[in-house]
Amino acid sequence: MEGAVQYQPVAGSLAERYARIAHHHEQRPVDRALRGLDIALATGSLAAASPVMAVIAAAIRVSSGKPVLYRGRRVGRAGVIYTMYKFRTLSADAESRLSPYLGEPLTRLTEREVTPVGRVLRKTQLDELPQLLNVLRGEMSIVGPRPIRPAFFEELCAQIPQYWQRLVVSPGMTGFAQMRLTREHPWSEKLAHDLEYIADRSVSLYLVVILETIWRILTSLVRGREPLEG
Repeated sequence: MEGAVQYQPVAGSLAERYARIAHHHEQRPVDRALRGLDIALATGSLAAASPVMAVIAAAIRVSSGKPVLYRGRRVGRAGVIYTMYKFRTLSADAESRLSPYLGEPLTRLTEREVTPVGRVLRKTQLDELPQLLNVLRGEMSIVGPRPIRPAFFEELCAQIPQYWQRLVVSPGMTGFAQMRLTREHPWSEKLAHDLEYIADRSVSLYLVVILETIWRILTSLVRGREPLEG
């Protein structure tokens, strides 16, 4: 399914310059193996999770109406803009009302906007399931840096000179930094962990992060908090 999506580069001279650098960054042989794992895992997960996703969609529709999916613009590999999918967890009009206040990650201001169904989805991480479609389309990986909004990416590029290096790989549903840090950690520290994964990326590290994510979700269910906070 790769190549079927028409991309547009990130707007702004700074981001465009960084995107060009990342676009020409040499890919490694391991990236083909990781892409193969992405396709295999995303295909299998979608097939297995389809009944669950249908129930979630119905629950959202019945409890809070349309839309069922949240669609947000994010910066992908080499600076391309793509539409990221998630099950909607906030009230239907929250995005438009809170958009002036939304940063990365979402501010505490959004907590009151989370729907009852949304709280369950966030706690179990099931709101992320539609991102498997992004993985199949080649816009995301199972493992990679956290997806970032275009405007916030531009701001972070200006603040942190090395931030563009995240563009060397696709953003992920989970990531090395998310497994080791919380949302309170500074962006520079999160970047250091992202770059560590990018530099050392391998099939074994990819699988380790996935297993850590599964363990984090299971333990978070017991503790009663959201699993991925990085």
